[in-house]
Amino acid sequence: MSQNSVFPPLDSLTWLARLRFVIHGRKGWGAWGERRSARRGAGLEFADFREYTPGDDPRRVDWNLYARSDRAYVRLYEEEADLSVVIALDGSASMDWENRWSTARTLAEALGSIALFGGDALRGVLLQQGSAASPWGPYSGGERLEEWRAWLSTLSPAGATTLDASLRDLASRLTLRAPRPALVLLLTDGYDPEGLKSGIARLAARGHEVVLLHLLTPEELSPTLRGELRLVDKESNARRDVTLDSATLVAYQQRREAWQAGLQKVASNHQGRYLSLNTATPLKRVILEELRRAGVVR
Repeated sequence: MSQNSVFPPLDSLTWLARLRFVIHGRKGWGAWGERRSARRGAGLEFADFREYTPGDDPRRVDWNLYARSDRAYVRLYEEEADLSVVIALDGSASMDWENRWSTARTLAEALGSIALFGGDALRGVLLQQGSAASPWGPYSGGERLEEWRAWLSTLSPAGATTLDASLRDLASRLTLRAPRPALVLLLTDGYDPEGLKSGIARLAARGHEVVLLHLLTPEELSPTLRGELRLVDKESNARRDVTLDSATLVAYQQRREAWQAGLQKVASNHQGRYLSLNTATPLKRVILEELRRAGVVR
């Protein structure tokens, strides 16, 4: 995802206008819009069944199926609907390492372009100091792209990691300001001693679908450093002396893989998605290959 500058020229991003986000959730996805989506609602084409939950319209219960199975199911339908899209940027100090922050902003700019060109209602938030700060939107329409780019250019990472608390705060804010479910695209390095479980769980409990875009640098994926080193934590300024030899690097790779597997499990356990992204990968490849393969865009 490396670029010569943080934001590519506007005319180089027109290919994004042909893309659309894909929703995998089954909860009531908001307003009527200009394009067909994979969302399920009160449209005309039958799509699927799900178990009845209190508050569902009894008229949508399939009573024939109930008579056969003794369990209540409601019919789900496809609908024409716009999306509520939230792009949440991890603003902790650890994001400011190698090219991670510039990659995060460039990717956020591209994902926001997809939402705006697609007529979705786009929001932006910076997750920092335990809260979802500096909100932008909701806006829709390609004419808002320059405003989106300008807002992103004002952001910078700082402070200690409190990502899980920030996600819980985001869930509360969305409940007040965006009562319909949203697609939440989380751009993060994943570093939080408390983990991300409670924040993602709270978003999912409110009907939001989380896509965790885990940004890792080439040095994190395949360290080149060797020998006697002093490592300094960018957030706490804590120092640790280490010897990076073959045995240490093997142990590091095992722990990194286990850490990533844990993040993936948290996302999937709450009906979300997880993608590990190398910050050195070109932007087009990330979106047209990796995000498409994961079913995030089509």
